[in-house]
Amino acid sequence: MQHTAEWNALRLHQTTLQDVHLRDLFADNPQRGDNLSAQAHGWFLDYSKNLLNSKTIDLLAALADKADLRKKINALLDGETINVTENRPAWHAALRHPDPPPEVVRELNRMDDFIKQVHNGRWQTVVNIGIGGSDLGPAMATTALRAFAHQGLDVRFLSNVDGAHFEMVTDGLTPAHTLFIVVSKTFTTTETLANTQTAKAWLTNALGTQKVNDHFAAVTAHPDRAQDFGIYPQATFTMWDWVGGRYSLGSAVGLSLMMAIGSGAFKQMLAGMHQMDEHFRSATWAENLPALIGLIGLWNRNFWARPTYAILPYSQELALFTPYVQQLDMESNGKSTRAEGTPVATSTGPVVWGQPGTNGQHAFHQLLHQGSDIIPVEFIGFCRPNHDRTTHHDLLMANLFAQAAALAFGSGEGETNTDSDPHQSFAGNRPSILLLGEQLTPFSLGQLVAIYEHKVFTQASIWNINPFDQPGVELGKTLATGISSELAGTTKPKSTHDSSTQSLIRKYLALR
Repeated sequence: MQHTAEWNALRLHQTTLQDVHLRDLFADNPQRGDNLSAQAHGWFLDYSKNLLNSKTIDLLAALADKADLRKKINALLDGETINVTENRPAWHAALRHPDPPPEVVRELNRMDDFIKQVHNGRWQTVVNIGIGGSDLGPAMATTALRAFAHQGLDVRFLSNVDGAHFEMVTDGLTPAHTLFIVVSKTFTTTETLANTQTAKAWLTNALGTQKVNDHFAAVTAHPDRAQDFGIYPQATFTMWDWVGGRYSLGSAVGLSLMMAIGSGAFKQMLAGMHQMDEHFRSATWAENLPALIGLIGLWNRNFWARPTYAILPYSQELALFTPYVQQLDMESNGKSTRAEGTPVATSTGPVVWGQPGTNGQHAFHQLLHQGSDIIPVEFIGFCRPNHDRTTHHDLLMANLFAQAAALAFGSGEGETNTDSDPHQSFAGNRPSILLLGEQLTPFSLGQLVAIYEHKVFTQASIWNINPFDQPGVELGKTLATGISSELAGTTKPKSTHDSSTQSLIRKYLALR
């Protein structure tokens, strides 16, 4: 896209804004805050605090049209084969469609039946064993929707192969009342299988061998492997090759979440996702929340050379949302090869980081306000809390609005007043968007997840990269498999390792 007239027009347009300050843009247009905003389905997007104007949006819309974004959206939502490197659809939209494929209906009904056993008191604790997309989505959503949780059930998440994580997650649990859900698309993921074997040993030590299999369920695309492990067919749920791990929250991967919040709330989340799917499909670019966020992110990434952005939800319930989007964005768009196999010629996936406000204000906001790098920010907030401590919520939201204003406008003096203390000078002109929702509910969380899924897809479509594979994840796994056998003593250390790796292995074995 960087050689097209549309891309070049944006490059030229950016030069007209290089010496402009957001203070001037707001002074020149008293209605800027209203003019550069969009709202849909209970969400309000303020993007006025970016170095752009209405012409920028028009040029970005032209770029989206040049990239055939509308055609690609339809292909995504209609289940066409758009994961070109793996030759399959990326049809997570089917999971939340009101008239889904029969296999999706079957699994949702099976999940619904299964969780009734849990809510009837058969187990007191559910431990989800997974990693990456088999962990981050349900863990994020379970934390986010704690206000809607089924009382009397403790849902926990085990992901890290570090034995300390197993100890932390199982601390205080009663084996007889604990159910483990093993979530692995291939049922070969090293970390997940290691934790599963440890869970089996933990149960066996307490209960003996006869009843251990009663305490396992599985979610996988290979049910035969789960059953070889000993998990019953009636407790084995299916995910499909056409659903990528980081896009799988609405599938049986969300079984632990459904147990936490109930099937009704789970289906509300699916409905929110679907509503945003249809909004993404039909809304004009100027009103399309996911496309706008994606296009503005691309504007900052490619035309202002910002290699990173921060997601700052002013909601403690969204404590895991930034790590969730970190995987969604960086694993999807962290690519340097186009879909057809040629090298990219421009910057692609940015670095994603952040944590909830107001904690972040006392950690890294110093760098956001006065650091040498300008880092775009995506703020998220809600008008109504899921608690009755309204004074706290007013204070939280006051901080949110103040931080966005301070980043944009600084102290009002910036670097122009040489008589002021330079240490107290805040230049401002630091971009942000603010996504304001009515209230965090299962429905609005589904909308929010879909917004960010489609934001990532928007950028991938313009960069012409495939956001649905992750080959870079596999190399380290392959190397680790060989090294782990050396550390276990089942094979001799290889002299073919580089000298650094050989030295580290020797040191580890000596001090272990």
